[in-house]
Amino acid sequence: MRVGVTYNIKKQRTEDRGQKPEEGRPPDFFAEWDDEDTIEAIQAALSKRHDVVMIEANEDAYVKLRNKRPDIVFNIAEGLWGQGRESQIPAMLDMLRIPYTGSGPLTLAICLDKARAKEILSYYGIPTPRFSIYDLRITNLKTDNRQSSIANRKSLSFPLIVKPLYEGSSKGIRNNSVVNNEAELQNRVEWLIKEYKQPAIVEEFLDGREFTVAMIGNGSALMALPIVEINYSSLPAGVTPIYSYEAKWIWDTPDNPLEIFKCPADIDSRLKKDIETICINAFNTLDIKDWCRIDIRLDSHGKPYILELNPLPGILPDPKSNSCFPKAARAAGMDYDELINTVLDTACKRYGIQYGAKKNYNHL
Repeated sequence: MRVGVTYNIKKQRTEDRGQKPEEGRPPDFFAEWDDEDTIEAIQAALSKRHDVVMIEANEDAYVKLRNKRPDIVFNIAEGLWGQGRESQIPAMLDMLRIPYTGSGPLTLAICLDKARAKEILSYYGIPTPRFSIYDLRITNLKTDNRQSSIANRKSLSFPLIVKPLYEGSSKGIRNNSVVNNEAELQNRVEWLIKEYKQPAIVEEFLDGREFTVAMIGNGSALMALPIVEINYSSLPAGVTPIYSYEAKWIWDTPDNPLEIFKCPADIDSRLKKDIETICINAFNTLDIKDWCRIDIRLDSHGKPYILELNPLPGILPDPKSNSCFPKAARAAGMDYDELINTVLDTACKRYGIQYGAKKNYNHL
């Protein structure tokens, strides 16, 4: 079978070359894109079973897809410009009637817009922290109309966490993103809007344990891989217990990795079931396809809430790197190549594409 891989390759930051950061761009501008090692590992995994065509998700992608016409595409393209950037390649593939792994354009756009995703979750009774939006057009920091009905009924309580509305990979989340009073809130929102040129989402900060759940499958075959807990005790003393830009990209390095993830998480069967249930409900409610990583945090009473959904999850191949989805897959007995091909198999089954036997993980 001819399998295309659509991807964005991470650019080397100017500050990594000893120069000043590019004007107008935050240091984590390309954080969502994949590095060369990840792209090569995906290509190698798929090449063991298929003919692979690599297609960079740039402005020439549509023509390349139209000319090469793979049987199916393994899509990891994040895009760059606009709040619907993750939807661009899937929309092209839909137009060309080429099957692909993962969710469609609408779901990807909704999940990238944290407020829209949380509004839908709230409507269906799936727990997510209360929030408000601070828009670029709002100068006095009054909330606009894009709030959940829950947030409208009651003002938010400190502490709060401030995030960019349309980002992933901890972009815009710094050690000082959790605020405890109005002055800190105003300063943080103003910085974020100026730096990222988009609205800020402000959520009530939950002070319980945090987990992330890797999901694979569709319908009755949807399964949660072993749950990963984020161990904030591994961070430097005195820092905020969040998976911030500093935690992900500065304090945690391949040469000196943090022991920040524990998988399987040390939780009882009841909490495990509660977490898996809300993840399955969220996955199906938002019409996610094939795979997703869902971030969960507990409140002070131990109740799980959904923070974010990542339908294009990070998949660093090096076991020494702290990458949650591959870590969960290894705990489930899958090596990296098996993980990549299982995602492809899942999409093929959804489309009714048959090309041979696959390993069965239904026992997990």
